[in-house]
Amino acid sequence: MHSPAASVRGVDQQAIVFGVAVTGSDSANNVTPRSTRYAKYEVRSVARALQLLELLADHADDGLSVTEAAAAMGASKSATFAMLQTLVGHGYATDLDRGPRYRLGPAVLWLSDSHTRSNTLIDLVRPSMRALTDETGWASRLAVHQNGYPVFIYRVDGPGSVRFHVPLGTREVPHRSAAGKAILAALGEDVVRSIARETGLPRFTPHTITNVDDLLADLALVRSRGFAIDDEEDVIGVLCVGAAFVGRDGDPAGAVSITGLKADRPARTLEELGRIVRAHADEMANAIGGRPWQPPIGDKEDS
Repeated sequence: MHSPAASVRGVDQQAIVFGVAVTGSDSANNVTPRSTRYAKYEVRSVARALQLLELLADHADDGLSVTEAAAAMGASKSATFAMLQTLVGHGYATDLDRGPRYRLGPAVLWLSDSHTRSNTLIDLVRPSMRALTDETGWASRLAVHQNGYPVFIYRVDGPGSVRFHVPLGTREVPHRSAAGKAILAALGEDVVRSIARETGLPRFTPHTITNVDDLLADLALVRSRGFAIDDEEDVIGVLCVGAAFVGRDGDPAGAVSITGLKADRPARTLEELGRIVRAHADEMANAIGGRPWQPPIGDKEDS
């Protein structure tokens, strides 16, 4: 649910198709583009300003002083102060707190709203997501697939008072979430093992899967039933159910999941919730010109 801070944004090929800008998960001090394709075009000052914006986003609760921002960026206080004042002048940061402490400004909201309204994928699947939340009463999240990782780009909150802090646009390690495991289940074993080595399968709760063989066994179950479950594997007390959807090229385009407090689970079994999520994921596949999920040969239930 809570994503690690991301640094400089990299653009995934699948995301380009849908007009989605997604993030990586590199160190905050690295301002080199994730793809070498763009490195020769990078304007250093622009990259530094974007890095500063991301730092402000990572410290949204308490903001940053000039000294703190400069230390995080490895830059001089004078250069950092100049960048912060430029962001303030254009509305992308504010310095209203004593100190002063800098926070994100209202112009960021305008960018976020414009991105949401211009995103073709979100437009296509928004009705299914709203219907999914209405049917289950739980918040729903949409993730695009980026090289085996889920990048959450849109959510529909449930009707209750509980709101989950889920930063959008950041790439999450896939083994911790239902959406991530749903995407992994659509990929080959070699890819899963590679991602496991890359991430190290860190533990987030006592229930997190941290062994690659256990993960592969869980993914086999995901493929068989068509949906994944995160049973307190990311956050204690939180339950998620997710399913991947396939794009026109036959590869996983992304996944949709529902999230809620385990104690407040609707009066349905996990199997029933999974079938509901699976059905809405198939609607999303149809909306983007993909195809519905089919169980692997030999795993179909007897009629």
